[in-house]
Amino acid sequence: MVTLGIIGVVSAMTVPSLMQNHQKKTYVTQMHKFYNELQQAAQQYMTDKNAVNLREAGLTSNEALQDFVKTYFKVVNDCGSTYTPCLAASYRKLSGKVIGAGTGQPAFVTIASGASFGYGISSSGTTDNSRVAIFDVDINGQKGPNIAGRDVFIIGLFNNGLVDEYALTTAPGDKDKREELFSTTCNADNATWHGCFGKLLNDNWEMNY
Repeated sequence: MVTLGIIGVVSAMTVPSLMQNHQKKTYVTQMHKFYNELQQAAQQYMTDKNAVNLREAGLTSNEALQDFVKTYFKVVNDCGSTYTPCLAASYRKLSGKVIGAGTGQPAFVTIASGASFGYGISSSGTTDNSRVAIFDVDINGQKGPNIAGRDVFIIGLFNNGLVDEYALTTAPGDKDKREELFSTTCNADNATWHGCFGKLLNDNWEMNY
């Protein structure tokens, strides 16, 4: 009886942890899929335009970006300039702090994979590998947990076609800067919800937080 009791206690402690780890891996897999889709779309866009970077290809306005999204992604729901029902009405941080809608992008869609995102031109400069656009991605749309760093990430699309942490000014990003952004933004008890995606890249697509 004592042995059975110990087994029961261990199971009660282990099962929730296993479920949490499985859920994290699911989030990472879905985010990795969107990352690949976006990066491949950017490369194809440059190829189709016979351009060496995204700005040369014409990705310089929200109108051009919206055309890019609707051409290179299978959009199943176009929410226009309204974030619901593509995205949830409210989001939280890892700390539990409520950050509200969390996104102020000019356009919102849901694509065939089930991911939803708001997006807009967000230039960080004019250098060859500087940021061109921002994507606020919820990998499972309105479904929970709606937590930045779990199923919600802000990512940047850069002029060279790379996808990286939004808050960086160039890509590929510096690992130390990604870690700093994670600590001061994603994992901090404030209203800022970027800094999470760079941590995934640093940790080779493992959600170690």
